[in-house]
Amino acid sequence: MLAYQVCASGETARMTTVNCPEPGPGQVRVDIRACGLNFADLLMQKGTYQDTPEPPFTLGLEVSGVVNAVGEGVDTLKIGDRIAVYCGQGGLAEQGVFDANRAVRIPDAMPFDHAAALLIAYGTSHIALDYRARMQPGETLLVTGAAGGVGLTAVEIGKLMGATVIAHARGADKLEVARKAGADHLIDDAEDLRSRVKELGGADVVYDAVGGEAWKAAFRACNPEARLLPIGFASGDVPQIPANHLLVKNLDVIGFYIGGYLKFRPEVLRHSFETLMGWYEEGKLKPHISHRLPLSQAADGMELLRSRKSTGKVIIEP
Repeated sequence: MLAYQVCASGETARMTTVNCPEPGPGQVRVDIRACGLNFADLLMQKGTYQDTPEPPFTLGLEVSGVVNAVGEGVDTLKIGDRIAVYCGQGGLAEQGVFDANRAVRIPDAMPFDHAAALLIAYGTSHIALDYRARMQPGETLLVTGAAGGVGLTAVEIGKLMGATVIAHARGADKLEVARKAGADHLIDDAEDLRSRVKELGGADVVYDAVGGEAWKAAFRACNPEARLLPIGFASGDVPQIPANHLLVKNLDVIGFYIGGYLKFRPEVLRHSFETLMGWYEEGKLKPHISHRLPLSQAADGMELLRSRKSTGKVIIEP
């Protein structure tokens, strides 16, 4: 079968032919119908992601598809089940073998591309805002990078949770995407973020996917007792946090990495994914997919992420 792999450290990922895998105990094999790309895929190619496997490995952190084989001891899934999996690797291939306890069934009416767009981006925003920041209805949420893969889901989920959402993004087109997702206020990257947020009453929760100057401005626009979530660093600049400012304004900076919960609290992930699937069935969520590409164009999909030319999700369809 075909797979888009990093074959050796320091090498660019490439399409290669590998043997079809067999499921081991506790695993299922899946005909992969869709794979969602994430910024972490770019970091894995460079070997800088915190959970980069040893080469050779297949890229692709989240997939959807149909179970075509079941390993020993699996009684929760059967051949023919439609599932989505937060797999961590192995998604950019025609088939994959994944741990059954990482899978969740998807609604019959849910397209595979929507399922592959839901887990990581929506799961990140839902767990970050609900479980970690404990955001309350009526609070003001500031989202930087609000048209990106995770930022856009934070806008959507923030509105679902009853927040007033301020979206920060670059350019009118991206801000329009955020507005359609439910943002109440829009701030262009060319504007003074700190002053604009303060004009709007300040931020109670900050969901920052950018880092750098955006983080600094958001930090200074916080209300007392605000909670700040450093979700990612798309700017390439990992900010340093002035601890004395935390004391003065009684601020909380809350670390969050969704992959960590696979190891020590997987039930948090499962609860979130089941909640998200329920919201989808109720029509409360609609994943935004800007590009759908075949597996043969996986490299083009990666370039869309690298150049920040996509909005929402890029989906690869083997």
